[in-house]
This record gives sequence, C-alpha cells and structure tokens, in this order.
Amino acid sequence: MTDSITKIFVSGYPQETDEMGLAQLVSPYGEVSTIKIVRDKISRKTKGYAFIEMTSREAAENVVIALDSLEIKDKMLTINIVEEKPTSPPSAYKKVERTTNSEKKKRPRLNR
Repeated sequence: MTDSITKIFVSGYPQETDEMGLAQLVSPYGEVSTIKIVRDKISRKTKGYAFIEMTSREAAENVVIALDSLEIKDKMLTINIVEEKPTSPPSAYKKVERTTNSEKKKRPRLNR
C-alpha cells in the first residue's frame, strides 16, 4: 500500500490553541502536511474543531492511538480519521433517449 495524505478530525482542544500548537501536539507521531482550524467567518473565533492532513495513513493512525481522549486543560480531545468518500464521475445529468414519437407535443396556451 502506498502512503498518501490522510485527514484527521480534531475537536475538544482548548480555545486558545492555534495551528502551531496543534502542529506541536501531533508532529511527534508523523509528518504534518496541513492544518486548518475552522473559525467563525465574522468573529474569527475558533469553532472548536480542526482538520489536520498527515503525510501517511500510519502517522494519522498513530495520532489517533496516542491522543484520542487525552485531557488538556480540562478539555478532552476527540481525534478521528476522516474516511474519504470515493469520488463519482462529474456527470450530473444523463442524456435520455427519446422513444418513438419524434414530434413534440405543445401545451395549450392560456388566453388571458
């Protein structure tokens, strides 16, 4: 199996934690690719959860094993691996073939 980027969901960390703090927390277990703390668009306060991309599945699993349910400053971390849904082809519409009658029926107009 080849290594690829694996995303983990992190919640329950203290409100004052920033991206650097999360990086320092998880980097001992593997290489971090990106960190995205989800924030309110207006106030820019954290919503209390983040997504971290690890460079390998093994690293992400190590983070979950080591840190899930860990208590930090009276808050309990919740860490899960985000299972990516398989992508489907982008075709949203399928062409429908017309059957027999090639003439279009017109709807009657309402006279007002």
